[in-house]
Amino acid sequence: MPTLGAMKLRRRWDTRIFGLILAVVCVGMVGCRGRVEDPRTVVVAIESSPNNLDLRVGTDAQSERVGGLIFDALVKKDEHFNLVPWLATRWEQPDALTWVFHLRDGVRFQDGRPLESEDVVWTIRSMMDGSLMTAKGGAFAAVDRVEAVDRLTVRVRLRRPDAGLLFNMSDGLFGVVPKGAGREFGLHPVGSGAFRFVSAVQDKEVVLERNPAYWAGAAKIERLRFAVVPDAITTALELKKGSVDVASNVVTLDMVETLKRTPGLKVESGPSSVVVYATFNVTDPVLRDRRVRQAVACALDRQAMVDAIWRGEARLAETLLPEGHWAAASARELAQYPHDVGRAKRLLDEAGFPAGKDGVRLRITLKTSTDETTRLMAAVMQQQLRAAGIDLQIRSSEFGTFYADVTKGAFQMYVLRWIGSNEDPDIFRYAYGSGSFPPRGGNRGRYSNARVDGLLAQAAGATSEVERHRDYVEVQEVLAQDLPGLPLWNPNNEVVHTLRVVGVRPGASGSFDFLRDAALR
Repeated sequence: MPTLGAMKLRRRWDTRIFGLILAVVCVGMVGCRGRVEDPRTVVVAIESSPNNLDLRVGTDAQSERVGGLIFDALVKKDEHFNLVPWLATRWEQPDALTWVFHLRDGVRFQDGRPLESEDVVWTIRSMMDGSLMTAKGGAFAAVDRVEAVDRLTVRVRLRRPDAGLLFNMSDGLFGVVPKGAGREFGLHPVGSGAFRFVSAVQDKEVVLERNPAYWAGAAKIERLRFAVVPDAITTALELKKGSVDVASNVVTLDMVETLKRTPGLKVESGPSSVVVYATFNVTDPVLRDRRVRQAVACALDRQAMVDAIWRGEARLAETLLPEGHWAAASARELAQYPHDVGRAKRLLDEAGFPAGKDGVRLRITLKTSTDETTRLMAAVMQQQLRAAGIDLQIRSSEFGTFYADVTKGAFQMYVLRWIGSNEDPDIFRYAYGSGSFPPRGGNRGRYSNARVDGLLAQAAGATSEVERHRDYVEVQEVLAQDLPGLPLWNPNNEVVHTLRVVGVRPGASGSFDFLRDAALR
């Protein structure tokens, strides 16, 4: 079993090996010092082709990130994940079941058609009425009807309060399409965004070009080519060669360390909204006592893992919400579990798990995917928990099998990450509400607390952000005591780019929004 010291040595050795690979392979590559692309084109590496560029349908990361440049949403997330005006200049919520949106005048689709209320109505209805095969219809399950009041006003009536409705109309998740857009719309999408669709070849590329008439101001980059490069090492080599200009959260941290020292490249690193977390099965006989879950939290040295595995490129998480989120509780409001093996042992004693002759108090099985970083993390967790008398058994399997077990509740403990959905405080209902057991939600640990359910219902019906903040903070306080899940850390965004691209300022969401403002030198 590797110790933290051994892991650090291994990381340094891996970095040296990777540096040699870059140097040797690059020497043998024809044109390593030059570019073959149109100099007006910025090439962005993506790991896979977008599933569907119609944002009503596409749910994978590439669809939402590339589609977010083609389409505009009704509202946009700011740096604190407040929802601010975008296509909708303002909105009212006269009661818990009614939303009224006032649209920006003068916006046009990329084919010249005006964007008006009937387009918004069509976009929402088409996700609700079965005319599209889309998983995103569930985001509008609470909607009873949507109607165009006039050319620039849309009214949405709900069957029940829905705290997540506005978030589900925000950038990356939602894009207004022209009235009449059908099932094949994703093959040649037409939006109102900063870039317009040119072409796509499956497993090869997606090409976009600047929308010169964009209502929010034309982008500085003329043309974008999203090149599909499934392999991280190949991406790093292409960056070094100069045939790829930008790679956002694609290459591993070992590669990032090497690329930082590569002439002609620059790395932008900043906070991310992604959260890595552990979930406990609270119905399990060993883990049903919250003192056991608290003991696990105390026995883990999260900072040591961030330093060793993430090279310090992550921040400890206090809650599922990103740092700086308007609804996030502060650390002083939440129960804390700093690394303290003595406290962990005392909690286990109180819970009825004394140390045996071999020092073992209890055994827990951790299920993970076969992702290497996750497996390294699991190995360190195993080492740390052993000091408190917890024997952690690791079961790694390919993602499909792992995720099926997680969904079925066939686990004691697992580690995963939330990407994007945790930018909305309704994540607490989805992850911990009593009505969110799979398949209706993501409460895979089967946690149930009437107080949490009541607070979440209050937050959903509140029409004031002040009220919602108060309710969500109390939810986080209860969860920090009960600990059905343990937020671990927020890994940083890591964007590597060539020096010919300037003004790269990645946002916490990990989207491609920074390409709206970036420019060529």
